[in-house]
Amino acid sequence: MEYVDETAAKIMVAARPGDSIRRIAQKIDGSYSWVYDWIGRLEDAGFIRREDGVYIEKYAVRDRYYDLVAAISRAVPPSIDDGYVIPHFAGMTFAYTKIDGVYVWTHGGYQIARGHDDYPIFIQVADQDVDQWTAFFDEFGIPSRIEERPDATDDDSTVSYVLFPRSGDITRKWVDGNPVIPLDETIEHMLENRVNYEPALEMIADEYDRDIDATHEDPRLDT
Repeated sequence: MEYVDETAAKIMVAARPGDSIRRIAQKIDGSYSWVYDWIGRLEDAGFIRREDGVYIEKYAVRDRYYDLVAAISRAVPPSIDDGYVIPHFAGMTFAYTKIDGVYVWTHGGYQIARGHDDYPIFIQVADQDVDQWTAFFDEFGIPSRIEERPDATDDDSTVSYVLFPRSGDITRKWVDGNPVIPLDETIEHMLENRVNYEPALEMIADEYDRDIDATHEDPRLDT
């Protein structure tokens, strides 16, 4: 029973072959030292091995952890923080996009059109994986839609997912442990919806040294 632990379960479910300990810690939003300690314990138990990265040794154990996490998610709706961890359990490639592309590239510094009781998360997925993603979120008891925001009145869950299918390979970057569409694609989305993203454009221009004509002034100063 000593291995019936939230961190152990998240490590086993989120780890992909060759992941570094730091990458796993970022995926599950855990502290490096605590994840490092648990990986050592899981290795001693023979559940995983370390060899130029972390690898699952006991997939039967991994599957039981997966079932446990899914069952808990169905019983207790996940928090917003958990909403950014759960997609890592699916074992399929994805990247945060649209509003979440901006959210990730600004390190959580810019948020728009979401609240604590209605929080859709926007992810880009491969065309061929759409049905699997839908089934995955159903298994976790979380609403999802394709290219449209779920109606918050249809479900008690705070977190939902909006899937944006993409043909071909998904190009993604890792920022703060989050897979996200490239910065150029994010900027393009922001420019197409400039009225919503002017402050974020200024943040992006400053941090990433991009030549973007972006200024944000408080209209109250124009009186």
